[in-house]
Amino acid sequence: MRLKKFIPILILLALLLIANAVIDAGSQQTGQIKGTLTDIKSGEPIYGASVFVVGTSTGAISDFDGKYLIKRLKPGVYTLKISCLGYTTIEMKLITVTSDSTTVRSMQMTKSKVKLGKTITLIEEHDILDKFNTSNDVTIGIEKSKKEDDDVQLTTVDELLESVSGVVTNNNGEVFLRTTRAFDVGYVVDGVPLGDPLGGLAQSGAQQKAQTEFQKRPKLRQKNFVCEPPMPPYNWRANVNGEPFDAMFFENYGVNPFVDTEDDHLSTFAIDVDDASYILARSYLDRGVLPPKDAIRTEEFVNHFDYNYAPPRRQPFQIYFEGAPSEFGTNSQLLKIGIKGKEIAKENRKDANLVFVIDISGSMGREDRLELVKKALRMLVDELNHNDRVGIVVYGSHAEIRLQPTSLRNKHRIINAINSLRVNSSTNAEAGIMLGYKMAQQQFDSNKINRIILCSDGVANVGQTNAERILKQIKKYCDLGITLSSIGFGMGNYNDVLMEKLGNKGNGSYAYVSDINEAHRVFVKNLTGNLQVIARDVKIQVDFNPQVVRSYRLLGYENRDVADNKFRDDQEDGGEIGAGHEVTALYEVKYVKNSRSDYVGTVYVRYKDDSGEEVSEINRGLQKSMFHKTFQRASYEFKLATVAAEYAEVLRNSYWAKDSDPQRLLNIAAELLGEHQSDELIELIGMIAKSKRFEENLAQR
Repeated sequence: MRLKKFIPILILLALLLIANAVIDAGSQQTGQIKGTLTDIKSGEPIYGASVFVVGTSTGAISDFDGKYLIKRLKPGVYTLKISCLGYTTIEMKLITVTSDSTTVRSMQMTKSKVKLGKTITLIEEHDILDKFNTSNDVTIGIEKSKKEDDDVQLTTVDELLESVSGVVTNNNGEVFLRTTRAFDVGYVVDGVPLGDPLGGLAQSGAQQKAQTEFQKRPKLRQKNFVCEPPMPPYNWRANVNGEPFDAMFFENYGVNPFVDTEDDHLSTFAIDVDDASYILARSYLDRGVLPPKDAIRTEEFVNHFDYNYAPPRRQPFQIYFEGAPSEFGTNSQLLKIGIKGKEIAKENRKDANLVFVIDISGSMGREDRLELVKKALRMLVDELNHNDRVGIVVYGSHAEIRLQPTSLRNKHRIINAINSLRVNSSTNAEAGIMLGYKMAQQQFDSNKINRIILCSDGVANVGQTNAERILKQIKKYCDLGITLSSIGFGMGNYNDVLMEKLGNKGNGSYAYVSDINEAHRVFVKNLTGNLQVIARDVKIQVDFNPQVVRSYRLLGYENRDVADNKFRDDQEDGGEIGAGHEVTALYEVKYVKNSRSDYVGTVYVRYKDDSGEEVSEINRGLQKSMFHKTFQRASYEFKLATVAAEYAEVLRNSYWAKDSDPQRLLNIAAELLGEHQSDELIELIGMIAKSKRFEENLAQR
């Protein structure tokens, strides 16, 4: 009898031994490459560099010490492509990887500096490459080859820019920068700055001056053409809220605490699909500074990413759950609640009556504002259908109609009106918004999308300048069915508070456009979802079971809080969801010790249909058995949401993230990169690395 009891145990041990043998055999079939990246002059480690294995989807990001590690490579000969903003891209060839071994390749990188009429090449020391030993750390230097190129005759600034790696020209002849953001680099020709590239260079006064000097002085070809970071316009670490000029206006909504279920077992909030906070933070970091903590809204970091929820087939929404032990909280579980809206094909969306309300005040005269607005709106117009109509209202000191509602069949008239926009003086935002609503009301059609698209930096200094007063005036139009999307542009003298509230209360959305790539994402890639609303006043209520859940904390959504007793009050404002949109919320949950119940709680979603008339409510129960036993077993999407949320909590100086280690965040994100190659994940890793470095620099001052 005793022997029979041990038989299952012996079988299990045998299976484990077999599994380990299989794993060991598999691991012996692969090798890895590691190394350290440093600056060739200073010797400082280079963080956030991309190390990509050419011809594969495998790569890594260098950490704070400049180290990288690429695992699970099949035996063979590879080429590494190493790139980092501000440094010359390098290809390292003839790297041999053998089974069950580590190949070490370290590199010293050179800051980008291109000379006109010259080319820079990497000279590899092939005789040394052939003698590489996989256990040794070998450093290869970079040699600049000063090869004359007499055939290249540069006659314009644009030609000069095109000669630089990473600069391309589109079909319209506009100059664009690949993989850059606004203020990533400032171009200086013979000491004359060309301004903020933005992924599209307008003919600013500085550029025109540079163009003139370039044509007048042929010897300019002999001068250095340097990519260098611009200086910030003011002290970015100062608390700028309330400053009258060249300031960024944000509002502090606090940080959600843990709530005991004995005191309140209901958690209620309005959904939010916006991600403007994430884009703003990225813009700050791209400019070389940390974002102010008040600019960080955790839910907008989480909702920036796509979590691949399957769209519903019949009902408007589908609710998704995933949970696992929290990687950052103490003795707590992390719960991810996802909502996915039904998808609508571009050709099946409703016809749209759109009114562009465009800020042409003096503050919009910068490179990253009105010129970028014009490019973005031209993109949008290109995506519209023949039955759509567009009207244009502009405002500076006063508001005026620039284009009466015009069918897309007369697209050239719309484009000409956009191209003709020029800056004015003061900013009467109230007058512009109200005139836009009047135009929208005149062409209102209940069978169409009726939407105002406000493009502004949010600065208002004439008429009503208070967000709440402006919001009161637009409520009647929202009730009628005219929605408003606020699209923010510009860094410095930008009002996030007004723009976010207008988008939320205008029953539309709020987006921030930092560059031409972001404009494409908002106005092209996500156009149908941003235009066609499938549900209004969407609210979520989670009813936690006090017998299982001792306490909980909602991560973010502080400014979307709804009183528990207002959940079924259909006059209470909620959030709007567009076609195909998804919303994600994260909770930290602490269990009651030794609870035997499996029932964690119920999630309720209440919403109105797209007409705003019919109200529906759906719900889904949540059990302990739905949670993974370990964080490592959770999905890629769950781990990504965890990293995004924790990073936001760190940036906003949340009490609950005071002991969080950015290096740990970076390590988890780097592991995720091995599971799934994603440009957005690589970007997130770079942001985390920049934040850590900027924080360290501040501490040393």
